Amino acid sequence: MYHTIRVAAYEPDPLHGPWREEMRVLRLGEELHTELTRVHAEAGRGSVRPDRLPVRRLNSLLQAMAPGVIATGRNAGTDGRLPWLYTREAVPPEVLAPVIGTWAAGMYREEDDTEGADLEDRLRSDDPAEALQVPHWEAESVDLAETVTSTGGTAEPAARLYSLLPEWVAFRLAARMFRTGGTTLHFRVESSGNGARLVSWPPQRYERRGQTWYYSACLKITVHTVPFAPRFRVHVSTQVRRWATRLDVRPHQLGGTTVLLDAPLPWPGGADRGHRLMVNTLGYDRRLKELAWRHHSPAPLMPELDIVRNYPQPAALFTHPERWINGSGDVVAGIVYHPSIGPHEVGPGLMPQERADLDAWVEEGLRPMLTRVPDLTRVTRSNTPSLLPRSGAGGGPGVRDAQLALQRRAALARALNGRPLAIDVFWQSAETRAALLAELPRLIGFPPGERVRTVDDDTWRWRSEGIEIRVRAQPAGLLADALSISRERRRPKAVRLAEAVEERCRLVADRVVPQSDAAGVVITEIADKERFSAVPDSDPKHALRIAWARLGLLSQFVNLPDGTDSGLAHRAKWTWLDVFRQLGAISPPAHRVGAGVPGDLQYAALWLVRLTRKGPTRCPVRRLVAVRVRPGDGPGGIEGWDADRAEWVPYPKLLLLLSQAVEPAAEADTGGPGDDAAVRGGLRPAPRPGVEQRRHRETERQIRALLFQLRDRPTLLLADAGNLRQGWSGLRNGQLDRDMLGFGTEPAQRHTLYGDDLRVVLVRDANAREEVAEWYAHDAKGRVGFAEGVWGTGETESRVFASTASKPHTVAKLPKGLMKLAPTAQGRTAPGKTAWNPGQLEITVLGCLSEKALADSGRGGDLPDRPAEWATLAHQLRYHDDYPPLARPLPLHLARLAGEYVLPMAGTKEEGSMPSAP
Repeated sequence: MYHTIRVAAYEPDPLHGPWREEMRVLRLGEELHTELTRVHAEAGRGSVRPDRLPVRRLNSLLQAMAPGVIATGRNAGTDGRLPWLYTREAVPPEVLAPVIGTWAAGMYREEDDTEGADLEDRLRSDDPAEALQVPHWEAESVDLAETVTSTGGTAEPAARLYSLLPEWVAFRLAARMFRTGGTTLHFRVESSGNGARLVSWPPQRYERRGQTWYYSACLKITVHTVPFAPRFRVHVSTQVRRWATRLDVRPHQLGGTTVLLDAPLPWPGGADRGHRLMVNTLGYDRRLKELAWRHHSPAPLMPELDIVRNYPQPAALFTHPERWINGSGDVVAGIVYHPSIGPHEVGPGLMPQERADLDAWVEEGLRPMLTRVPDLTRVTRSNTPSLLPRSGAGGGPGVRDAQLALQRRAALARALNGRPLAIDVFWQSAETRAALLAELPRLIGFPPGERVRTVDDDTWRWRSEGIEIRVRAQPAGLLADALSISRERRRPKAVRLAEAVEERCRLVADRVVPQSDAAGVVITEIADKERFSAVPDSDPKHALRIAWARLGLLSQFVNLPDGTDSGLAHRAKWTWLDVFRQLGAISPPAHRVGAGVPGDLQYAALWLVRLTRKGPTRCPVRRLVAVRVRPGDGPGGIEGWDADRAEWVPYPKLLLLLSQAVEPAAEADTGGPGDDAAVRGGLRPAPRPGVEQRRHRETERQIRALLFQLRDRPTLLLADAGNLRQGWSGLRNGQLDRDMLGFGTEPAQRHTLYGDDLRVVLVRDANAREEVAEWYAHDAKGRVGFAEGVWGTGETESRVFASTASKPHTVAKLPKGLMKLAPTAQGRTAPGKTAWNPGQLEITVLGCLSEKALADSGRGGDLPDRPAEWATLAHQLRYHDDYPPLARPLPLHLARLAGEYVLPMAGTKEEGSMPSAP
């Protein structure tokens, strides 16, 4: 058993002293900014934001083509006085002028591109009357450890460090080689929206099935804060970057994929020459009806800067990706692989040993400015709640299955509370129907059901121990067909989709008559979403969920077999388990934390659903979901908050109410400046100041009201900080303070004012921003691997802990020393293996009954809480007999999945209108 885990995170070393780097800083300047804004306004007539320069493409060009550029500043497109470029050496005018001129010309259509050439001439001109002042470089000593400490003790880096420091770290590491197992890797820098990446280059090769597959090591570098930590952190995560060598999709199915371009500089370079890869996006342009460079890609401007070399055209790159990954001349282009474009024989992920080797290489390269954060040690031996043993002493292999069936049956009986359960199965394949009908009685320990044949369908019945279940199976027919989406592009997408949804709802209403005496669930077999990708928005899943919910029926979906599906029974099992979850037939196992947790504790979880115009119904909405779990309370132990009626309702009813929730168009997310059609069509208004603040205030008002409803008994409030801070700004790390809750602009207050026995625990995972660092377990003998448990620094007053879970028993076991970056003769197939690593869940005990909290509440004589116990409780809530370890505690898991029913439709009117569910 490992007793220590190491996280791939680094912080400024206080022993190093001041950390300043001499850089050159460039500002656009008012004259050039004014001229570029004029060019942009003329080129983009009708733009929602003509005052905001589209500098993303220009930044990408400069980063790739101007030697020495480290990073680009934020908001330089709106204010010419802000820092724009950070470099190690000044970029000469003969480089800067053509790049800016080429970019300016790219804002115009081809027939008007003389404007960019004129701008370049003016930047080069010696005539004072015509010359446009070229920005001048300023020498600046930049403090790369610049920090402000919040009231709560959280160190926050200066805003520019979030983009500047990852680039600086990436270039420092890229200057070094990584050697492992006789293999030497060189790295290039790839700029990212919220950090930087290192990609091993050129890619490695793996021969399999008569084909060559390409892959690279990839390190993502980001800057983050940790609640109450005295120094900010740099996280370095590792993964395998796979490259596409064939695309098993048609051009019109390619929504957008990343392409990295490697090309020599067309002019003499500096110290960083050749260290960066240029980021582009390749996708299908439905307006042009062809493949094109999208999302401000700099690739189409490259031929203007470099007329000597041959650069890839979108169609040629799509047709022959392997030719370009191997290079055409000295230009190389790699399409980043995504599972939607077909199979790949290289498996994702790295095993702990290679992760540890890369981590040690990073640590060495960052000395002495950055030092590794201290290792974490166990804070408890109670890693799991009271779960059924996987192999009970003296019991046969079927004992655990029988105990699980008994638990599920009891939970189902409590959830149904005497009502029959009526289930409609709309199937497309006989195999799926058979698997579902065989798995249901097995899961709850019932004998095979009584079958009743009718003219139109087959019905099975089970009745035992106070539970009555009726399953009616019918062919899905037209219900599972693709939606028919109008092609009238003058109207907003959301309106056209809403019409198709209404049409499917009418079809459903003609096929199904709900049974008023029963709890109703519908299981529908549909094709995988990729099979509907030919026509955007034609996937019927969400339309069917809306249609069933209008009839008062819960819904679950199962995909068609793919012809090689050997796990059909497994998928059928998970279909039924999710049905049980939607019915509320689930509860957390008894914890094993200790006497410090009140016996009548209830759990409350908050989840913020935030959909934009790119959401499943193309209609934006923001909705707070609240779930309450009262273990041992019998029927209704899992409930949700009905904000319209200000009452707690059973979890199944919450789902149906959420499906009917609406939000007025005036309060919807604007979705960005590119959706002009939605503005013209009246679906949403033009952006207005203050809308975001009003939404925050409304979300915080709802949270306060909910806290008042939870005061009747001891409560553990669970929230995902990465999710909820989008509506509750007081959950930003820099706003947190121990045992305090802050709302809006008001001063934070004691959390006990919202409940005498309230505890507040925040969780956070890595998410897309790598907010929580990767980890691996290690011991004194140098061995590395996995470990589950709750980990901390060992400090008594610590409030921040790490929760790590074991690998699911269904995941194949791989040798711990498996090497994918440097395959050995014994492990030549290692690149083909999938390396699965459990993620770390950060747990912050924000509010508990500490000595100070008790004293401030006038309860100084009470026994104070131990924060580690509440972190352990949140950790144990990730475990359940029916599931692999959950990504979040079970109440949060229930709240997040309830968000799947938030499906707003275009044309809503009243704010907060939530009709009663049938």
